[in-house]
Amino acid sequence: MTQPPAPAHSARAPLRFHVQSGRIRLTASAWGDPARPVVVLVHGYPDNSEVWRGVAQALAVRFHVIAYDVRGAGQSDAPPDVADYRLERLADDFIAVIDAVSADRPVHLVGHDWGSIQGWEFVTDPRLYGRIASFTSCSGPCLDHAGSALRAGGRRSLRQWGATLRQALASWYIVFFHIPLLPEWNWRLWLGRGWPFWLRRTEGLHVPANPTQTADGIHGLRLYRANFRARLRAPRERRAHAPVQVIVPTRDRYVRPAVTEDLGRWVARLWRRQIDAHHWLPLSHPQRMAAMVCEFVDHLDGTAASPALELACVDPEAAKIS
Repeated sequence: MTQPPAPAHSARAPLRFHVQSGRIRLTASAWGDPARPVVVLVHGYPDNSEVWRGVAQALAVRFHVIAYDVRGAGQSDAPPDVADYRLERLADDFIAVIDAVSADRPVHLVGHDWGSIQGWEFVTDPRLYGRIASFTSCSGPCLDHAGSALRAGGRRSLRQWGATLRQALASWYIVFFHIPLLPEWNWRLWLGRGWPFWLRRTEGLHVPANPTQTADGIHGLRLYRANFRARLRAPRERRAHAPVQVIVPTRDRYVRPAVTEDLGRWVARLWRRQIDAHHWLPLSHPQRMAAMVCEFVDHLDGTAASPALELACVDPEAAKIS
């Protein structure tokens, strides 16, 4: 493992370092003062850690911010076997990262899209009990919670079945990603080069070309193939062992807001906040997302909740438990 440099560094220019997770080398970036509380940002698909730059720069004024390329993305290693992308292996990577940057202090975790799906794995993993001070989730559910909801069958209301149908229609691409070879060719033939155009047309975003976009898209397909069917068919009982803030973009075309409406069974201390935005919140609203993280962390540290955060609290009595 190459340790991140110890001196404080710029909130704008990150320092790059590497972490070894078993045989996988992960590439990470650090912003801000290492003496401050640590925030770890985990990106989704088909992104790499660059998606967090705006959020990281905003958070680095107050925190030591770490963002890493998950296995298969950016400059991190991309093992060829689908089994190497199981959630358990992704949790191993997260443990390696926080061992490197915050071995003696719990970290604040923020995840988007597949980074949020991973975050749910981390915040429900007994190995990480006491090591996560808070989890902010955006646009990525716990696969086990989703699987449990599907298995509830006849116990679900008509409204819940309607929400499930709408999410299934929004998730058409997941079925496509399980088709052999075709998604890979899609990335190679046009989507790798055309990704900025896709984000501009669907999200109204103007982003520069990413030199690893095609590889990120192809390797990241293994995340879906390694986890979706297994977790939906045989969901595990996964209860969060840290406070959770769920940020819900109300115009998310991939993860419908209803997916996050019934989390009280799994999370004792839960806040659910809505924002008028599309799926890629780290790119469209980096300052607002960073502010939400700061408000949440401050409240957990004893500061009075903002009016918006107070309204977002799902169970005020449970939220008082430290």
